[in-house]
Amino acid sequence: MREHRIVRVPDLTEPTPWPRFASSAVTEGVGSMLGFQLFREAEGLGALNLYSKTPRPFDQESEDIGRGVAAYASLALANAQKQGQLYEAKASRDLIGQDKGIHLERDKISGHGAFLLLTKVSSKSNTKLREVAEGFVGTGVRPSTITD
Repeated sequence: MREHRIVRVPDLTEPTPWPRFASSAVTEGVGSMLGFQLFREAEGLGALNLYSKTPRPFDQESEDIGRGVAAYASLALANAQKQGQLYEAKASRDLIGQDKGIHLERDKISGHGAFLLLTKVSSKSNTKLREVAEGFVGTGVRPSTITD
């Protein structure tokens, strides 16, 4: 699927570039396969694979319909990934904000100072900012690298 947008395997009992896969598929009752690469812009996201119990069921109409379904699936998958990234970004921002808030109250420092403290610990411990904030918010204790 990395090399071709559409892969048609009309009969899995005939020689294929994937003999182990074909053998396993036939054992499970699969006779043929039609696969479509899913895209988001230039990068591949995966594949939409259609299977049939019988050999040679897929025709040009099947390919045309599958291409359309794959296009919609690509959009849905890309959207789901984007939503997941936005959720993660918001969660990270919230944790960093909580971390700063604790320092604002506890240490009576500015928001900027609290953020600098967080970035210092992150840098010295070679740990992601989000992970440092999550650890501090969860325990109230900074790693020992803060005193270095």
